[in-house]
Amino acid sequence: MVGIITALILFPLLGALFVGTARPNGARGIALGFNVFTAILALILWRDFDTAAVGLQMIERHTWIPAIGAEYLLGVDGLSLLLVILTSIIFPFAFLAQRMERGACALMLVMQSALYGTFTAQNFVLWFLFYEMSLIPAFLLIRIWGGDKRDRAATKFFLYTFLGSVAMLLSFLGIYLAKGTFDFAALTALGKTGLLAGDMAWLAFAGIFLGLAVKVPLFPFHTWLPDAYETAPTGVSMVLTGVLSKMGVYGFVRLLLPLFPNQINILAPWLLALAVCSIVFAALAAWAQSDLKRMVAYLSINHLGYCMLGLFALSARSTSSLIDMQAALSGVFMQIFNHGLTAAALFYYVGLLEQRRGLRGINDFGGLMQRTPLLCGWMSVAMFSSLGLPGLNGFIGEFLIFKGSFAVAASFTAVAALGLLVTAVVFMRAMQTLFSGPLAESSRAIVDLTPSEKLVVVPVTLLMFAVGIAPQFVFNIFNTTVVQMARLFA
Repeated sequence: MVGIITALILFPLLGALFVGTARPNGARGIALGFNVFTAILALILWRDFDTAAVGLQMIERHTWIPAIGAEYLLGVDGLSLLLVILTSIIFPFAFLAQRMERGACALMLVMQSALYGTFTAQNFVLWFLFYEMSLIPAFLLIRIWGGDKRDRAATKFFLYTFLGSVAMLLSFLGIYLAKGTFDFAALTALGKTGLLAGDMAWLAFAGIFLGLAVKVPLFPFHTWLPDAYETAPTGVSMVLTGVLSKMGVYGFVRLLLPLFPNQINILAPWLLALAVCSIVFAALAAWAQSDLKRMVAYLSINHLGYCMLGLFALSARSTSSLIDMQAALSGVFMQIFNHGLTAAALFYYVGLLEQRRGLRGINDFGGLMQRTPLLCGWMSVAMFSSLGLPGLNGFIGEFLIFKGSFAVAASFTAVAALGLLVTAVVFMRAMQTLFSGPLAESSRAIVDLTPSEKLVVVPVTLLMFAVGIAPQFVFNIFNTTVVQMARLFA
């Protein structure tokens, strides 16, 4: 009998087959129908998930490739479930953001299936298969349906991620030859006492670190991201920033920190420095942009840098209390969810402006509040959420990350706090230029939100307020997982 996680993975693939044979004008409707069904499956998974239980749940284990010890092994803990729910929110949001051709809809569904598999696979071979499966549709979506310079952006995206994946694969092959297993739980148990010894450990660590750092992306492996996000269609950009980038952070939590605690501890100051560079330099780069899409892309790097700051602060476990570690880790998990929601919304609003004007430069607009008060108001909520205004979803994750990180890495965290200031300046400048002042002649024909766009905007914005005001329903998903992981890292 097919388990619920397997059904969650297979149903988008089935949807891709239906979309591929459908009439072109009905493809998006079919894709949305399959998205609704997978969202229902995700809600059932959430309903049946025991938030008080420790470890994996809904485990599906079958013999797959016994010659190399690779099993078909799926399961969810709090982090996996959180990312499954996030994926189930972002994809319908992306499909509603713009009309897509039949081929694009099919590729999006394939990517959705790959993401579900990545967040639930518990064996490296299976995990890597899903991890790479997400690369091909993302590349094709940018290469075929992207904007100007799509060839260069798609090629750069593919080369960076593919080379990182090769490095990661070679590292895990070395681990398998040394330990004879691909199972994450078995490798985590071995990691407590040292997974590998000597230079082999450092080589394996370097390969996995490189693959995951590119995917996040972490400074200085980030240069593919602004080009890819700028060129990709609006819906694809929303998925890239909302979900695909979370694969890298997920890999750090699931693989690198449990398997190589000694290497992480030794390199902690350098890794914290890279996280701070991602936060501060990306915010400064966003300040220098005149293209709204590139601005949001750099701010995405900035916000994911907060996640890496919290994770690398855990490596200073010799001087940190368990409470501080739990605070930082809870903040990282919450930031993963909140960034996915808010960044996708920002790309959506930029897409709306581009649809109306044909341009997306900051200076291509002016005085929009006089013509589009609803669009400006809802977009301002997403901006305030991104800069961490209390009462919105962006605040709670950043607050917990800084609370946990200040206790164990005060100097690095103090420098990282400058990123908050620069981010505020970036958004204030954008709001002043776009919304305030005299109405630009080129903006006189721009219309406000349509009823169909309001149906997309309102639920997402209400979710931002719900998480910001009463976040406990999200914390309940991963609280037990955070306690378990904090003890493991300690």
